[in-house]
Amino acid sequence: MTVSAQTPARPGPGLPSPEPGWRTWPRRWPRWAPHATAAWGVGYAAVQVVWAVAGTTVPWSPHVAYAPGVQLALAALALLAAGGCLATSRPLARRGRVAVAAVLAVAIPVFGMGMASLPAYVVTLASLSGVESATGFAHVLLNTVGLALLLLVGVSHRRRLRGRCPRCGAGHTGDGSGPLVHPPASVASRRTRVQVYLLMSGLLPWAVVKTVWTLGGDALSVTAEKWRAENEGGSGVAKALASVGIDVTVLAALAGIFLLLGLMYPWGQVFPRWTLLLTGRRVPRLLPLLPAWLSAIGLSVYGVVLVIYAPLSAAGVLPRIKPDGAFTSSAGITWMVLFGGLAFGGLGFGLIAAARSYAARTRPVCAIAATDAVPGN
Repeated sequence: MTVSAQTPARPGPGLPSPEPGWRTWPRRWPRWAPHATAAWGVGYAAVQVVWAVAGTTVPWSPHVAYAPGVQLALAALALLAAGGCLATSRPLARRGRVAVAAVLAVAIPVFGMGMASLPAYVVTLASLSGVESATGFAHVLLNTVGLALLLLVGVSHRRRLRGRCPRCGAGHTGDGSGPLVHPPASVASRRTRVQVYLLMSGLLPWAVVKTVWTLGGDALSVTAEKWRAENEGGSGVAKALASVGIDVTVLAALAGIFLLLGLMYPWGQVFPRWTLLLTGRRVPRLLPLLPAWLSAIGLSVYGVVLVIYAPLSAAGVLPRIKPDGAFTSSAGITWMVLFGGLAFGGLGFGLIAAARSYAARTRPVCAIAATDAVPGN
């Protein structure tokens, strides 16, 4: 019997049925990531050129905006990154590999700096306080998407050069598009846990001062009356939390601590009992890793800047920080800048340490790698 060209042949007895495309598509990310990154690079460059020509204000921080020349430079870098990522999808000579490595080495930190304010936008959106600059928020999102895609391309390209599977990093035969084998749930090493807890302690001075203000106390030249007046324009959610002594930024820090703990303990890998319908199921690996990596980069960079700037300003090496908002003294605001640096930097570097441990402990391998490792196969 002849099978029509328009009728797909059915799998024979004992053969697995082909999986739907929506299930295999995520497994093939090493193949489509370079093309997706190239499309992002072209779109990013077009947006930056339009903003530069139109004179659109794109804030990097509350008081600093991107100059048109910087926007054009970012557009050029995005196009270079797009070309470099496309080049990784084919065999490269030594000169080509060096060029791609150089482009990625420059592009990843630059676009990482461009999304440094993502945690601040997340906090304002979560508190229903609105977004100060829609353009700035769009710019941060563009940088965040680009950074994630560039990291995917960089990881898969590096694994290919080492002769490993670009998807799981193991050495095995096959195309690496089959199912994955996940390791059992585990606890982070004692060294990682101690390191993370020490970094988390950097939140204490900042959180204590914020709580004192919210509860009606005075600290660091800021009175309770001035603090309330400064935050009168906040959202209803922020005011409701403040009425019970909870500052919305402290609540956001607690969410970060929750994420840290999940990265270090088994309940971050298998849903615990209190998750009800999800109990016992495996936690998708990227569910904690994506917010951890994306927020850690911005928090750690911001924290380092503040920790360096505060003492240099107090010593007169850099311009002294002038009182602003509810602060009435330069010393008070300088201390708060230092406390903020310790808090943001501690949380950022803690997330980096915990995420590295989680990524290593939960890294799956292609099922075919486990088969190849069995003697006789």
